[in-house]
Amino acid sequence: MLPRVAEMGFDTLYFPPVHPIGEVNRKGKNNSTEAFEGDVGSPWGIGSILGGHKDIHPELGTIKDFKSLIKKAKKLDIEIAMDFALQVAPDHPWVKEHPSWFKWRPDGTVQYAENPPKKYQDILPIYFETEDYKNLWKETLDTFMYWIDCGINVFRVDNPHTKPFYFWNWVISEIKKEHPDVLFLAEAFTGPKIMQQLAKQGFTQSYTYFTWRESKHDLIEYVEELTKTEQREFMYPNFWPNTPDINPFHLQGANESKYIQRYALAATLSSNVGIYGPVFEYMIDESLPNREEYLNSEKFQITHYDWNIKNNLINVITKINKIRQEEEALQQTNNIKFCHIENDNLIAFYKWNDDKSSEILVIINLDPYNTQHGSMQLPLSDLKETVYGRPVQVYDFITGSSYNWYDEWNYIELQSDLPLHIFKINK
Repeated sequence: MLPRVAEMGFDTLYFPPVHPIGEVNRKGKNNSTEAFEGDVGSPWGIGSILGGHKDIHPELGTIKDFKSLIKKAKKLDIEIAMDFALQVAPDHPWVKEHPSWFKWRPDGTVQYAENPPKKYQDILPIYFETEDYKNLWKETLDTFMYWIDCGINVFRVDNPHTKPFYFWNWVISEIKKEHPDVLFLAEAFTGPKIMQQLAKQGFTQSYTYFTWRESKHDLIEYVEELTKTEQREFMYPNFWPNTPDINPFHLQGANESKYIQRYALAATLSSNVGIYGPVFEYMIDESLPNREEYLNSEKFQITHYDWNIKNNLINVITKINKIRQEEEALQQTNNIKFCHIENDNLIAFYKWNDDKSSEILVIINLDPYNTQHGSMQLPLSDLKETVYGRPVQVYDFITGSSYNWYDEWNYIELQSDLPLHIFKINK
Protein backbone atom coordinates (compact mmCIF):
# COMPACT_ATOMS: atom_id res chain seq x y z
CA MET A 1 0.00 0.00 0.00
CA LEU A 2 3.02 2.34 0.26
CA PRO A 3 2.77 3.54 -3.38
CA ARG A 4 -0.87 4.50 -2.78
CA VAL A 5 0.10 6.61 0.23
CA ALA A 6 2.94 8.24 -1.70
CA GLU A 7 0.72 8.89 -4.72
CA MET A 8 -1.75 10.77 -2.50
CA GLY A 9 1.08 13.01 -1.35
CA PHE A 10 1.35 11.95 2.29
CA ASP A 11 4.80 11.78 3.86
CA THR A 12 3.87 9.97 7.09
CA LEU A 13 2.06 6.66 7.53
CA TYR A 14 0.95 6.12 11.11
CA PHE A 15 -0.01 2.73 12.53
CA PRO A 16 -2.00 1.96 15.65
CA PRO A 17 -0.08 -0.29 18.09
CA VAL A 18 1.45 -3.28 16.28
CA HIS A 19 2.14 -5.31 19.44
CA PRO A 20 0.55 -8.53 20.76
CA ILE A 21 -3.01 -7.93 22.01
CA GLY A 22 -4.12 -9.04 25.45
CA GLU A 23 -6.53 -11.92 25.84
CA VAL A 24 -7.69 -11.20 29.42
CA ASN A 25 -10.75 -8.90 29.36
CA ARG A 26 -10.36 -8.64 25.58
CA LYS A 27 -12.84 -6.29 23.94
CA GLY A 28 -15.34 -7.47 21.35
CA LYS A 29 -16.70 -5.67 18.29
CA ASN A 30 -17.86 -2.09 18.83
CA ASN A 31 -16.12 -1.92 22.22
CA SER A 32 -18.27 -4.67 23.71
CA THR A 33 -16.98 -5.97 27.05
CA GLU A 34 -17.75 -9.52 25.86
CA ALA A 35 -15.46 -10.99 23.23
CA PHE A 36 -16.54 -13.96 21.15
CA GLU A 37 -14.56 -16.58 19.25
CA GLY A 38 -12.51 -14.85 16.55
CA ASP A 39 -12.65 -11.36 18.08
CA VAL A 40 -9.19 -9.83 17.81
CA GLY A 41 -9.46 -7.27 20.61
CA SER A 42 -8.19 -3.69 20.54
CA PRO A 43 -4.58 -2.95 19.50
CA TRP A 44 -4.42 -0.52 22.43
CA GLY A 45 -4.86 -3.43 24.86
CA ILE A 46 -1.14 -4.15 24.62
CA GLY A 47 0.60 -7.30 25.77
CA SER A 48 0.01 -11.04 26.12
CA ILE A 49 1.98 -14.25 26.50
CA LEU A 50 3.30 -13.41 23.01
CA GLY A 51 5.12 -10.32 24.29
CA GLY A 52 4.78 -6.64 25.07
CA HIS A 53 5.85 -3.19 23.90
CA LYS A 54 9.03 -4.40 22.15
CA ASP A 55 7.28 -7.14 20.19
CA ILE A 56 5.26 -7.36 16.98
CA HIS A 57 1.94 -9.18 16.83
CA PRO A 58 2.90 -12.46 15.09
CA GLU A 59 -0.06 -12.23 12.69
CA LEU A 60 1.37 -8.95 11.36
CA GLY A 61 4.87 -10.32 10.76
CA THR A 62 8.29 -10.16 12.34
CA ILE A 63 10.66 -7.41 13.42
CA LYS A 64 12.59 -8.13 10.22
CA ASP A 65 9.41 -7.52 8.20
CA PHE A 66 8.79 -4.27 10.06
CA LYS A 67 12.32 -2.98 9.43
CA SER A 68 11.91 -3.85 5.77
CA LEU A 69 8.68 -1.85 5.65
CA ILE A 70 10.40 1.17 7.21
CA LYS A 71 13.22 1.02 4.64
CA LYS A 72 10.84 0.69 1.69
CA ALA A 73 8.77 3.59 3.01
CA LYS A 74 11.82 5.85 3.26
CA LYS A 75 12.65 5.11 -0.38
CA LEU A 76 9.27 6.71 -1.17
CA ASP A 77 10.00 9.64 1.23
CA ILE A 78 7.48 8.27 3.73
CA GLU A 79 8.13 8.06 7.46
CA ILE A 80 6.52 5.22 9.37
CA ALA A 81 5.07 6.62 12.61
CA MET A 82 4.33 4.37 15.57
CA ASP A 83 1.65 4.64 18.19
CA PHE A 84 3.25 4.72 21.64
CA ALA A 85 0.63 3.78 24.21
CA LEU A 86 1.87 3.51 27.78
CA GLN A 87 -0.71 1.06 29.04
CA VAL A 88 -0.92 -2.70 29.35
CA ALA A 89 -3.38 -5.55 29.11
CA PRO A 90 -3.74 -7.67 32.28
CA ASP A 91 -1.61 -10.40 30.66
CA HIS A 92 1.23 -8.10 29.58
CA PRO A 93 4.63 -9.48 30.72
CA TRP A 94 5.21 -6.38 32.89
CA VAL A 95 2.33 -7.36 35.18
CA LYS A 96 4.10 -10.52 36.36
CA GLU A 97 7.66 -9.28 36.04
CA HIS A 98 7.10 -5.89 37.71
CA PRO A 99 3.95 -6.03 39.88
CA SER A 100 5.01 -2.87 41.75
CA TRP A 101 4.45 -0.87 38.54
CA PHE A 102 0.72 -1.21 39.17
CA LYS A 103 -1.51 -0.08 42.02
CA TRP A 104 -3.12 -3.15 43.54
CA ARG A 105 -6.30 -3.26 45.60
CA PRO A 106 -6.47 -5.34 48.79
CA ASP A 107 -8.37 -8.03 46.86
CA GLY A 108 -5.49 -8.40 44.38
CA THR A 109 -7.11 -6.58 41.45
CA VAL A 110 -6.20 -3.36 39.64
CA GLN A 111 -8.70 -0.68 38.71
CA TYR A 112 -9.02 -0.68 34.92
CA ALA A 113 -7.97 2.43 33.02
CA GLU A 114 -10.34 5.33 32.40
CA ASN A 115 -10.18 8.58 30.46
CA PRO A 116 -13.67 9.91 31.21
CA PRO A 117 -16.11 9.32 29.70
CA LYS A 118 -14.24 6.40 28.12
CA LYS A 119 -13.60 3.20 30.04
CA TYR A 120 -10.92 0.66 29.14
CA GLN A 121 -11.79 -2.61 30.85
CA ASP A 122 -9.04 -4.39 28.89
CA ILE A 123 -6.25 -2.10 30.16
CA LEU A 124 -4.40 -1.70 33.45
CA PRO A 125 -3.08 1.81 34.11
CA ILE A 126 0.62 2.08 34.97
CA TYR A 127 1.46 3.49 38.41
CA PHE A 128 4.05 6.15 37.60
CA GLU A 129 4.55 7.10 41.25
CA THR A 130 5.71 3.60 42.14
CA GLU A 131 8.76 3.33 44.41
CA ASP A 132 10.37 1.48 41.51
CA TYR A 133 9.76 4.43 39.19
CA LYS A 134 13.40 4.61 38.06
CA ASN A 135 13.24 1.13 36.54
CA LEU A 136 9.80 1.84 35.06
CA TRP A 137 11.01 5.05 33.45
CA LYS A 138 14.19 3.38 32.21
CA GLU A 139 12.20 0.58 30.60
CA THR A 140 10.01 3.16 28.87
CA LEU A 141 13.09 4.99 27.58
CA ASP A 142 14.60 1.68 26.43
CA THR A 143 11.38 0.90 24.55
CA PHE A 144 11.48 4.21 22.72
CA MET A 145 15.15 3.67 21.89
CA TYR A 146 14.45 0.15 20.63
CA TRP A 147 12.01 1.41 18.00
CA ILE A 148 14.22 4.37 17.11
CA ASP A 149 17.02 1.90 16.44
CA CYS A 150 14.61 0.05 14.14
CA GLY A 151 14.25 3.25 12.09
CA ILE A 152 11.26 4.99 13.70
CA ASN A 153 11.55 8.80 13.99
CA VAL A 154 7.90 9.75 14.64
CA PHE A 155 5.74 8.72 17.60
CA ARG A 156 2.05 9.46 18.06
CA VAL A 157 1.74 9.25 21.84
CA ASP A 158 -1.61 7.93 23.08
CA ASN A 159 -3.31 9.83 25.93
CA PRO A 160 -0.14 11.55 27.23
CA HIS A 161 -2.24 13.75 29.51
CA THR A 162 -2.96 10.73 31.74
CA LYS A 163 0.76 10.45 32.63
CA PRO A 164 2.89 12.84 34.72
CA PHE A 165 4.27 15.93 33.00
CA TYR A 166 7.68 15.47 34.64
CA PHE A 167 7.93 11.98 33.18
CA TRP A 168 7.46 13.31 29.65
CA ASN A 169 9.97 16.08 30.24
CA TRP A 170 12.56 13.53 31.34
CA VAL A 171 12.01 10.86 28.68
CA ILE A 172 11.76 13.30 25.74
CA SER A 173 14.87 15.16 26.94
CA GLU A 174 16.82 11.90 27.21
CA ILE A 175 15.80 10.86 23.69
CA LYS A 176 16.60 14.28 22.23
CA LYS A 177 20.17 14.09 23.59
CA GLU A 178 20.92 11.30 21.12
CA HIS A 179 18.16 11.76 18.53
CA PRO A 180 17.23 15.45 18.24
CA ASP A 181 15.14 14.90 15.09
CA VAL A 182 12.64 12.46 16.63
CA LEU A 183 9.10 13.90 16.63
CA PHE A 184 6.42 13.41 19.28
CA LEU A 185 2.74 14.05 18.52
CA ALA A 186 0.55 14.44 21.60
CA GLU A 187 -2.85 12.79 21.18
CA ALA A 188 -4.37 14.85 23.97
CA PHE A 189 -7.98 15.90 23.41
CA THR A 190 -8.18 17.52 26.82
CA GLY A 191 -8.25 20.94 28.51
CA PRO A 192 -6.30 23.79 26.84
CA LYS A 193 -3.89 24.29 29.74
CA ILE A 194 -2.97 20.60 29.80
CA MET A 195 -2.44 20.52 26.03
CA GLN A 196 -0.21 23.58 26.31
CA GLN A 197 1.75 22.14 29.22
CA LEU A 198 2.50 18.97 27.22
CA ALA A 199 3.91 21.17 24.47
CA LYS A 200 6.07 22.98 27.00
CA GLN A 201 7.33 19.66 28.34
CA GLY A 202 8.73 18.71 24.94
CA PHE A 203 6.03 17.39 22.62
CA THR A 204 6.77 18.49 19.06
CA GLN A 205 3.18 18.65 17.87
CA SER A 206 -0.31 18.42 19.30
CA TYR A 207 -3.73 17.30 18.25
CA THR A 208 -6.14 20.22 18.41
CA TYR A 209 -9.78 21.26 18.63
CA PHE A 210 -9.94 21.84 14.87
CA THR A 211 -11.96 18.63 14.56
CA TRP A 212 -14.92 20.45 16.15
CA ARG A 213 -14.42 23.97 14.77
CA GLU A 214 -16.86 24.40 11.91
CA SER A 215 -18.20 27.96 11.57
CA LYS A 216 -16.21 30.84 10.10
CA HIS A 217 -16.18 32.65 13.44
CA ASP A 218 -15.00 29.60 15.39
CA LEU A 219 -12.29 28.76 12.87
CA ILE A 220 -10.88 32.28 12.81
CA GLU A 221 -11.03 32.62 16.58
CA TYR A 222 -9.25 29.31 17.13
CA VAL A 223 -6.52 29.79 14.52
CA GLU A 224 -5.79 33.28 15.82
CA GLU A 225 -5.56 31.88 19.36
CA LEU A 226 -2.92 29.43 18.10
CA THR A 227 -1.01 31.93 15.95
CA LYS A 228 -1.44 35.37 17.52
CA THR A 229 -0.90 34.60 21.22
CA GLU A 230 2.03 33.18 23.16
CA GLN A 231 0.90 29.72 22.02
CA ARG A 232 2.67 30.33 18.71
CA GLU A 233 5.96 30.00 20.65
CA PHE A 234 5.36 26.42 21.83
CA MET A 235 2.18 24.87 20.35
CA TYR A 236 2.70 23.23 16.97
CA PRO A 237 -0.84 22.25 15.91
CA ASN A 238 -1.69 19.23 13.78
CA PHE A 239 -5.19 19.47 12.26
CA TRP A 240 -7.16 16.23 11.85
CA PRO A 241 -10.65 16.25 10.24
CA ASN A 242 -11.26 12.80 11.78
CA THR A 243 -9.40 10.23 13.87
CA PRO A 244 -9.97 6.55 14.72
CA ASP A 245 -11.61 7.84 17.93
CA ILE A 246 -13.64 10.71 16.47
CA ASN A 247 -16.31 10.61 13.78
CA PRO A 248 -17.51 14.22 14.15
CA PHE A 249 -21.22 14.88 13.81
CA HIS A 250 -20.69 17.21 10.83
CA LEU A 251 -19.17 14.33 8.79
CA GLN A 252 -21.96 11.89 9.62
CA GLY A 253 -24.17 11.79 6.52
CA ALA A 254 -22.06 14.49 4.88
CA ASN A 255 -21.64 14.84 1.12
CA GLU A 256 -18.33 14.86 -0.74
CA SER A 257 -18.18 18.65 -0.69
CA LYS A 258 -18.09 18.65 3.11
CA TYR A 259 -15.17 16.21 3.12
CA ILE A 260 -13.27 18.33 0.58
CA GLN A 261 -13.99 21.45 2.62
CA ARG A 262 -12.72 19.90 5.86
CA TYR A 263 -9.53 18.58 4.32
CA ALA A 264 -8.87 21.87 2.54
CA LEU A 265 -9.27 23.80 5.80
CA ALA A 266 -7.02 21.45 7.77
CA ALA A 267 -4.32 21.29 5.10
CA THR A 268 -4.07 25.03 4.48
CA LEU A 269 -4.71 26.52 7.92
CA SER A 270 -2.07 24.28 9.54
CA SER A 271 1.31 23.14 8.27
CA ASN A 272 0.57 19.69 9.71
CA VAL A 273 -2.48 17.67 8.73
CA GLY A 274 -3.57 14.08 9.25
CA ILE A 275 -6.51 11.89 8.33
CA TYR A 276 -7.74 8.52 9.49
CA GLY A 277 -7.93 6.68 6.22
CA PRO A 278 -9.19 5.09 4.12
CA VAL A 279 -12.26 5.86 6.22
CA PHE A 280 -11.96 9.58 5.44
CA GLU A 281 -11.31 9.46 1.69
CA TYR A 282 -13.92 6.70 1.25
CA MET A 283 -16.38 8.85 3.23
CA ILE A 284 -17.34 5.99 5.55
CA ASP A 285 -19.48 7.72 8.14
CA GLU A 286 -21.74 5.23 9.93
CA SER A 287 -21.72 6.00 13.63
CA LEU A 288 -22.88 4.63 16.92
CA PRO A 289 -26.26 6.23 17.72
CA ASN A 290 -25.91 9.85 18.90
CA ARG A 291 -22.15 9.49 19.34
CA GLU A 292 -19.06 10.78 17.58
CA GLU A 293 -17.71 7.27 17.20
CA TYR A 294 -17.52 5.03 14.17
CA LEU A 295 -19.87 2.06 13.92
CA ASN A 296 -18.07 -1.25 13.41
CA SER A 297 -14.84 0.52 14.30
CA GLU A 298 -11.68 -1.24 13.19
CA LYS A 299 -10.28 -0.45 16.63
CA PHE A 300 -12.04 -3.69 17.62
CA GLN A 301 -12.19 -5.78 14.46
CA ILE A 302 -10.41 -6.53 11.20
CA THR A 303 -11.80 -4.55 8.28
CA HIS A 304 -11.31 -5.25 4.58
CA TYR A 305 -11.26 -2.41 2.03
CA ASP A 306 -11.35 -2.15 -1.74
CA TRP A 307 -8.05 -0.34 -2.23
CA ASN A 308 -8.79 0.34 -5.91
CA ILE A 309 -11.55 2.88 -5.24
CA LYS A 310 -10.95 6.26 -6.89
CA ASN A 311 -13.09 9.32 -6.33
CA ASN A 312 -12.97 13.09 -6.66
CA LEU A 313 -12.13 13.52 -2.96
CA ILE A 314 -8.94 11.47 -3.39
CA ASN A 315 -8.02 13.60 -6.41
CA VAL A 316 -8.51 16.83 -4.48
CA ILE A 317 -6.55 15.57 -1.44
CA THR A 318 -3.71 14.58 -3.79
CA LYS A 319 -3.71 17.98 -5.48
CA ILE A 320 -3.73 19.87 -2.17
CA ASN A 321 -0.86 17.77 -0.85
CA LYS A 322 1.17 18.50 -4.00
CA ILE A 323 0.59 22.23 -3.50
CA ARG A 324 1.71 21.91 0.13
CA GLN A 325 4.94 20.25 -1.02
CA GLU A 326 5.66 23.06 -3.49
CA GLU A 327 4.68 26.14 -1.50
CA GLU A 328 6.58 27.10 1.65
CA ALA A 329 3.73 29.38 2.70
CA LEU A 330 1.70 26.24 3.47
CA GLN A 331 4.61 24.56 5.27
CA GLN A 332 4.26 26.87 8.26
CA THR A 333 1.31 27.83 10.44
CA ASN A 334 1.89 31.21 12.09
CA ASN A 335 2.16 33.57 9.09
CA ILE A 336 -1.56 33.95 8.43
CA LYS A 337 -3.96 36.86 8.01
CA PHE A 338 -7.70 36.43 7.55
CA CYS A 339 -9.18 38.58 4.81
CA HIS A 340 -12.47 40.40 5.04
CA ILE A 341 -15.10 38.78 2.84
CA GLU A 342 -18.73 39.80 2.92
CA ASN A 343 -20.27 36.39 3.38
CA ASP A 344 -20.12 34.23 6.53
CA ASN A 345 -20.20 31.09 4.35
CA LEU A 346 -16.88 32.06 2.77
CA ILE A 347 -13.57 32.13 4.62
CA ALA A 348 -10.44 33.68 3.10
CA PHE A 349 -6.88 33.96 4.37
CA TYR A 350 -3.45 35.00 3.18
CA LYS A 351 -0.32 32.95 4.05
CA TRP A 352 3.35 33.60 3.35
CA ASN A 353 6.80 32.28 4.15
CA ASP A 354 9.32 34.46 5.98
CA ASP A 355 10.91 36.11 2.93
CA LYS A 356 7.58 36.19 1.05
CA SER A 357 8.98 34.21 -1.86
CA SER A 358 5.83 32.12 -1.43
CA GLU A 359 2.51 33.94 -1.00
CA ILE A 360 -0.79 32.07 -1.02
CA LEU A 361 -4.42 33.17 -0.86
CA VAL A 362 -6.96 30.53 0.15
CA ILE A 363 -10.74 30.89 -0.16
CA ILE A 364 -13.11 28.10 0.95
CA ASN A 365 -16.87 27.72 0.72
CA LEU A 366 -18.16 26.52 4.10
CA ASP A 367 -21.60 25.64 2.67
CA PRO A 368 -21.47 22.05 1.33
CA TYR A 369 -24.76 22.35 -0.56
CA ASN A 370 -24.96 25.78 -2.20
CA THR A 371 -22.93 28.15 -4.34
CA GLN A 372 -21.72 31.12 -2.30
CA HIS A 373 -20.43 34.47 -3.50
CA GLY A 374 -19.15 37.66 -1.96
CA SER A 375 -16.69 40.52 -2.19
CA MET A 376 -13.22 39.90 -0.77
CA GLN A 377 -10.71 42.52 0.31
CA LEU A 378 -7.15 41.85 -0.87
CA PRO A 379 -4.49 42.47 1.82
CA LEU A 380 -2.62 44.82 -0.51
CA SER A 381 -0.49 46.43 2.18
CA ASP A 382 0.85 42.98 3.19
CA LEU A 383 1.76 41.69 -0.26
CA LYS A 384 5.43 41.77 -1.18
CA GLU A 385 6.37 44.26 -3.88
CA THR A 386 2.83 45.50 -4.34
CA VAL A 387 2.81 48.42 -6.74
CA TYR A 388 -0.40 50.40 -6.57
CA GLY A 389 -1.93 50.86 -9.96
CA ARG A 390 -0.61 47.53 -11.24
CA PRO A 391 -2.75 44.39 -11.18
CA VAL A 392 -2.18 41.60 -8.69
CA GLN A 393 -1.57 38.45 -10.68
CA VAL A 394 -2.91 35.22 -9.20
CA TYR A 395 -2.85 31.61 -10.36
CA ASP A 396 -5.46 29.14 -9.11
CA PHE A 397 -3.79 25.79 -8.40
CA ILE A 398 -7.19 24.08 -8.30
CA THR A 399 -8.60 25.13 -11.69
CA GLY A 400 -5.36 26.07 -13.47
CA SER A 401 -6.72 29.55 -14.29
CA SER A 402 -4.87 32.87 -13.98
CA TYR A 403 -6.38 36.26 -13.18
CA ASN A 404 -5.35 39.90 -12.94
CA TRP A 405 -6.99 41.71 -10.05
CA TYR A 406 -6.98 45.46 -10.48
CA ASP A 407 -8.98 46.42 -7.41
CA GLU A 408 -8.68 45.97 -3.66
CA TRP A 409 -12.16 44.40 -3.55
CA ASN A 410 -12.83 41.41 -5.81
CA TYR A 411 -15.85 39.26 -6.56
CA ILE A 412 -15.60 35.64 -5.44
CA GLU A 413 -17.96 32.79 -6.31
CA LEU A 414 -17.48 29.18 -5.22
CA GLN A 415 -19.74 26.28 -6.05
CA SER A 416 -20.25 23.48 -3.54
CA ASP A 417 -18.83 20.65 -5.65
CA LEU A 418 -15.35 22.25 -5.76
CA PRO A 419 -15.50 24.57 -2.76
CA LEU A 420 -12.02 26.13 -2.77
CA HIS A 421 -9.51 28.39 -4.45
CA ILE A 422 -5.81 28.14 -3.65
CA PHE A 423 -4.25 31.13 -5.38
CA LYS A 424 -0.53 31.63 -5.84
CA ILE A 425 0.23 35.35 -5.82
CA ASN A 426 2.74 35.95 -8.61
CA LYS A 427 5.32 38.71 -8.64
